[in-house]
Amino acid sequence: MTLDQQHPQYNRDRPIIESLLQGEPSDLNLAELARLRVRYNGFPGARDIQANLDTILQKWNLTEEQLFERTRLIHEAGGIYKTRGKREEQDWN
Repeated sequence: MTLDQQHPQYNRDRPIIESLLQGEPSDLNLAELARLRVRYNGFPGARDIQANLDTILQKWNLTEEQLFERTRLIHEAGGIYKTRGKREEQDWN
């Protein structure tokens, strides 16, 4: 039997998930959802987050394929993760 692991970014991601559960599918929210889907895909734990990500997809009437298609376009346009330092900063780990 394998025990579920605690993801090192769990405490940082939980508030983002809560915000997405309440939010609408804006460009930033779509990008965040896609980023978190990639992060938690196949992770042996954080089952609550994985279930919440599925719930958000359903709430927004999207398949994972549609989500990734839309976010590819968003990222191609650039600037979604601009910080004050005028540099793209993405946290995919």
